[in-house]
Amino acid sequence: MIKSMTGFGKGEYSDGKRNFVCEIRSVNHRYADVTVKMPRRYSFLEETIRKTVKKTVRRGKVEVSIMVDNLTEEDFNVRLNTMAAKQYIDNLRALKEEFSLDGDITLEMVAGMPDVLKSIPDIEDEEEITASATEALEAALHNLDQMRTIEGQKLGEDLVMRGEIVRKYVEEISERSPQVVKAYSEKLQERLSELLDGKIEVPEDRILMEAAIFADKTSITEELVRLDSHISQLNQILGAPKSDGKKLDFLVQEMNREANTIGSKANDNEITGMVLEIKSEVEKIREQVQNIE
Repeated sequence: MIKSMTGFGKGEYSDGKRNFVCEIRSVNHRYADVTVKMPRRYSFLEETIRKTVKKTVRRGKVEVSIMVDNLTEEDFNVRLNTMAAKQYIDNLRALKEEFSLDGDITLEMVAGMPDVLKSIPDIEDEEEITASATEALEAALHNLDQMRTIEGQKLGEDLVMRGEIVRKYVEEISERSPQVVKAYSEKLQERLSELLDGKIEVPEDRILMEAAIFADKTSITEELVRLDSHISQLNQILGAPKSDGKKLDFLVQEMNREANTIGSKANDNEITGMVLEIKSEVEKIREQVQNIE
């Protein structure tokens, strides 16, 4: 079963103290590239999140966002920085005396100064927080995986259809190819008759030899067999239990190589036209494969 690399998933979990919301977005990428965005105080979760994501996502650029709403005040302690407060007061008094200023130094004034009162995160149970965040993450991954699977199914159907189009042209070229050699033999005989004006009889075995040389030079049987085999492999990979975009990417390169060889050896306008149609379909397959995990 193939999967798309593009998708979105969202999951939520509340442990009574905090509400975790996880959103995951994934797009095409050659490797598994996971970035995590979350409040700084929960940065200890990052490695766990990466490992968990990579169990589900084997390829793609994945962005994980973790948002946390604290439902209680247990995670915070307000601390008084007396050293900072003393320095503010001393400096304010010095300022007042230096410039003979009026006004009192009040509690509100000092308390409002930066760093006098600080809210300090107080995380005591990292295991509890990790377990809760993982619940939200797993839910988001499940939804992401569902979306990628549905999209992958559509991609697979399209690839199978295009593979069958290529196979149809391969069959038509296989039928046309022997006629090319026959037509060459007839044209060769006609041309020689015109040039010699019937004065010299050309041996039949000589014409057959030239036809055989032409047939060997323009033979595309091996390429057609390999191209047909590649289509069978395409269907096998698409039907495999695990998605494998890397194999498909390599296979498409081989399909394109065989099509190019057929086009260069065929020496027939009708076959050349069919090869162009094959290359067009292979290019569409290549574009779709770029979306597969």
